[in-house]
Amino acid sequence: MYDSLAAVVKESKKSGAKFWQVIQEDDCREEAIDRQKSFGRMRAMYEAMRDSVNNYDPTLHSASGLVGTDAAKLEKYYNEGKMMADDFVGRVMIRALRVAESNACMKRIVAAPTAGSCGVLPSVLITMQEERKLSDEQMIEALYVAAGIGGVISKRASLSGAEGGCQAEIGSASAMAAGALVSLMGGSAEQIANAAAIALKSLLGLACDPVAGLVEVPCVKRNVIGSVNAVTAADMAMAGIKSRIPPDEVIDAMRSIGHGMSTSIRETGTGGLAATPTGVKIREKVTKW
Repeated sequence: MYDSLAAVVKESKKSGAKFWQVIQEDDCREEAIDRQKSFGRMRAMYEAMRDSVNNYDPTLHSASGLVGTDAAKLEKYYNEGKMMADDFVGRVMIRALRVAESNACMKRIVAAPTAGSCGVLPSVLITMQEERKLSDEQMIEALYVAAGIGGVISKRASLSGAEGGCQAEIGSASAMAAGALVSLMGGSAEQIANAAAIALKSLLGLACDPVAGLVEVPCVKRNVIGSVNAVTAADMAMAGIKSRIPPDEVIDAMRSIGHGMSTSIRETGTGGLAATPTGVKIREKVTKW
């Protein structure tokens, strides 16, 4: 597994291989499998993501009652033509909520890279495929890009909210999605890395403060923010905008910020939103069950 995005970009330039090909080759080498088997694994992952969007139940609530039906509300609002966001972003938002709510309701999702951030990647990829009429093969290639970015983040920093705050979960997912989008738009390896950096920079310092210790509030709605953030970062990178701080340094900064965070805002459910008067009341109610 690569330990820097710079190394992936360098290999892409040296070999002429695309970002996704560099990552797939590394995966095959690390797992001791051929390209066909590697591709098959990634295909299964994408199909599971698509199922997590399509199998949303608009009537279902989580056991706590804190989460459920919001994606249906947003879709109704979208269908009424009232959204300020454009059509593409609107569909991204709906799908992000669908998957994140499904996770809270114990339905099948893909942790990408975590269960708490499961709505980001499928929402942008599936909407992009629908918008641009892309093939499943292209989407699977984009997943390699996302996986490569996530792998570097896991090596240099963390993907865990308990270790790095929500920036390590939603932030990482947003960076992965931004890079995948740039890949689908024909961007270079360098643009992919810049998109990831821009997305991650925008969410640095994000606390992990789950109310009642559940992956529900504010986690579900943050998936929407991470998804939209990925779209804006991808567009900036494709326009030729670069991250002034090199991508790997942005990841290192995330690690440093995470280590500096109080434990109360690192998935303990004792600080931030979880410690508000309403958050405390919810926790007391949930713990009585």
